[in-house]
Amino acid sequence: MTIEKSLGYTFKDKYFLNRALTRKAFALEQKQQNIEWEDQEIYRTLGDAVLKTVLIDILIKSGVNSRGEITSRKKSLEREEGLAGISERLGIGSYLKLGKGETKQRADKEPYVLAETFEAVIGAIYLDGGFGACRETIERLFGTI
Repeated sequence: MTIEKSLGYTFKDKYFLNRALTRKAFALEQKQQNIEWEDQEIYRTLGDAVLKTVLIDILIKSGVNSRGEITSRKKSLEREEGLAGISERLGIGSYLKLGKGETKQRADKEPYVLAETFEAVIGAIYLDGGFGACRETIERLFGTI
């Protein structure tokens, strides 16, 4: 199964997905060989913001009506362990482009790496397909909140 099938989203431009799966160490190693390669960092920032927005929207629409409860439930939904679990379920680790040191350290199994990459993939979906595509994907991956 491909990552796109796991996500339930097919990228129109594969560049976005490839960049979301590229760790900074890998990109730096490529640049040392004069190969231009972009990493996932800014996609993680975008994905984090989109994920927060969608989760808050879903919580409000599901009847959560106090700021404290929204904050508490959102925090539990976006915890590193939860995002890493979704990444594991999707098999994201096997698609990661890691630097040599990260490969030796088995970073593709690290919860923080998987969580960050999940956020980067959400950012990539946003750039490729817009907010609606992101929302549909997040709703599908998180199930009933």
